[in-house]
Order: sequence, then C-alpha cells, then structure tokens
Amino acid sequence: MRPFERTLPLDEAFAIIERAIRPIDRTERIPLQQANGRVLAQDVISNADVPPFSRAAMDGYAVRSEDTTGALRSAPRTLHCIEQVFTGQMPVQTVGPGQCIEVATGAPMPPGADAVIMVEETEAGGAGEIRIFAAAQPRQNIGRQGADIQKGQTVLRAGTALNASRIGATAALGLTDIEVYAKPRVAILSTGNEIVDPGAPLAPGQIYDINKFTLSAVVSDHGGLPVAFRTAVDSLEDLSRAVDECLGEDLLVFSGGSSVGYRDLIMDVIAAKGQVLFHGIAVKPGKPTAFGRIGGKLVFGMPGYPSSCLSNAYILLAPALRRIARLPAQTVKSVAMPLGARVTSVAGRLQFYTVRIADGLAMPAFKASGDITSMSQADGYIEIPAETEIVELGSVVDVKLF
Repeated sequence: MRPFERTLPLDEAFAIIERAIRPIDRTERIPLQQANGRVLAQDVISNADVPPFSRAAMDGYAVRSEDTTGALRSAPRTLHCIEQVFTGQMPVQTVGPGQCIEVATGAPMPPGADAVIMVEETEAGGAGEIRIFAAAQPRQNIGRQGADIQKGQTVLRAGTALNASRIGATAALGLTDIEVYAKPRVAILSTGNEIVDPGAPLAPGQIYDINKFTLSAVVSDHGGLPVAFRTAVDSLEDLSRAVDECLGEDLLVFSGGSSVGYRDLIMDVIAAKGQVLFHGIAVKPGKPTAFGRIGGKLVFGMPGYPSSCLSNAYILLAPALRRIARLPAQTVKSVAMPLGARVTSVAGRLQFYTVRIADGLAMPAFKASGDITSMSQADGYIEIPAETEIVELGSVVDVKLF
C-alpha cells in the first residue's frame, strides 16, 4: 500500500486544472441542422438584407396614407382595389391616387403604397370598392427591408454557443453550413482485472463496467466526443500500452487504479510518461482523484467506485471539459429545503452528499461510494463543509439539482 502523502483542498485542485486548460483550436464545417449546442468559430456576417424586401405586417390593404386622411367609421374613405398580392408573389401594379391593393401578411409591399390598413378597419363593397374606417400613418404595419438584419452586419460573433434562435438567424441568411470548433475527443479508459464489459459472462470476482458509460454520458453532455477504449488490466505493460493508444485523442479520462493499492499502477505510468499535477483531493466521495499531463494532453484519473467516479466527473471533469470545448459555464439550479434525516460526515473532507426530494424534504440517498444507486436515485446533492461533522434533521440545506 502507498498512502496519500496529502490530499488537496478542492479549490486548489480547481486552480491547477484551470491553469492547465487550453481551449480547443481545431475547427470543422458542419451542416446547419447539426449545429445546435456547438460553438461558432467564425463571425457570421450578412451578405444581404433580411427581409430582402419591405413587406406587409398585417392582412389588409396597401394604401397611400395621404388617401386615408380623416377616415373614420362614421366618415369612411373609399378606395378602389386594383390587385391581390399573396406571400411569395410580387405585385404587378403600382398604387396610385384613390387606389389600394389587397395584401396578405408577409407579402411584398406594392410600389406607390406607404402603409397597410388592417382588414378589420375596412369593409369591401361592390365593384372593387373598399371603405377605409381609420386613417393610416406612413410606414404603418410595414416590415421594412433590412429591419431585422442589414447587409454587412455581424450577426453572430465567433465564440458564440449556438442555440435554436441563433441557428435561426443564420438560416435567415440562406447559409447551409457553418464553421464551428471541433468537439474535444475524450478517451475513456477503464482499468482493473475485475472489470468486464456488459454482455460478457462474469467470472467469480468480476463486475460489469459502469464508469465507461457514466463518463461517456458526462462527456457527451458537456461538449465532448467520448471515445471508449478496451479495458486495461492491472499490469504496467498493458496500462502503458492503453495510455499510449488513448493519447491519440485530445484528452484522457481513466477510472480505477488511482488509489493506493498494490495494483494501482496507472499513476506510475502517468508519472513515467508525463507529470502528475495532483493525486488525492480532500472530498468525499472521490478522494483518489488525479490530474496530470502527458505532452500536451491532459489526463483525468477518476476513482474506480462508480459513485465517486460520477460525482467527481460532475464536479471536476464537466466544467473543465466545457472550457476546453469553449462552451459557457453550466448554471447549477438549487433549491433550499429542510433535511429529512440527520446526516453525519467525515471531518476534514468536503462531502458531496446525494439526496432525493420527497414531500418537500431533502432525504438522504447516499449509500456508499461503490453503489451507483447513490447517484441514480438522487435528485441532487448538498455540500457538507470539511469542518462540519453533523447536519441535524430539519436543517435547511441548499440542494444543487442534477
């Protein structure tokens, strides 16, 4: 056994990771329909006005506003309708004195007209006569050309995270593809003689791999592309081979082998090939968490126990990966509520204690670091400071929601 010489406070671990991160520079061009959640790598500049023509903003009649002066329901003005224009059509005629053209919402404005009277303010008579019951002001109910976007305007800046509305603004320019930053490719490596992929038979003493799947999900949720590798057994030769293969990706996240046991060898491999920046954090669960660098590639070492692994993937890996992927920091929602049972904690370590919400109470969900249901049956977690050993029943706690 090789005990931890010291464990690092969480804020120091964050600072070390922060200093080591380099946002990804690689870019790629992708179809616009695949751009949701991606980060723009180039400014988007409009090459045309949007809309490209002035258009009616209401169903009604395109008029010369001067022809409607003084119009009231009790004293209407009568105009002669000379044409109907629907969306997707261009008007053929020009509105002259005493004339109007019927227009649908979104239809191009006819030449000669400077306003639209809503159909509710009109009444059709015989022989194309239209009675106008309200005076129009110039530019009334008209969406002018370029009102939304003007030619030459910078619509979106590089570094912008794309969502539905921003993709919509890009589509308005007629673009079909867009330049974005590539998703960081994250090597996912499970280690341990006892780890077996789901679907294979279990020999005595073996368990199914959980961490490969939970880590892949976290990576996918936070801007990365998970690349799962074959599980490495507990030998220096196999671990060295596996690490070398994983270094073809942008960063490596492994689970297991980062504790202090005789067969926890991967830390020796990391140290031999690169630099261990920290090993051991003063948190529960997740004390045997490591972080290092091999060449230009960052390496995250997660505990083998599933709850510890997933907890520190949320706390450490997810925010780091978002920075690498150039995504904005995630907003964590929280809610204050009474604790539904007395909770004890280990002195000297910040604890992330999972809870489920039931009947307005935060009920303990944590079982043990090796139990994945500590996370799967939880709605969120509370933070118990390192100096706190007991949180009493009924204490109001801040539940950070998953």
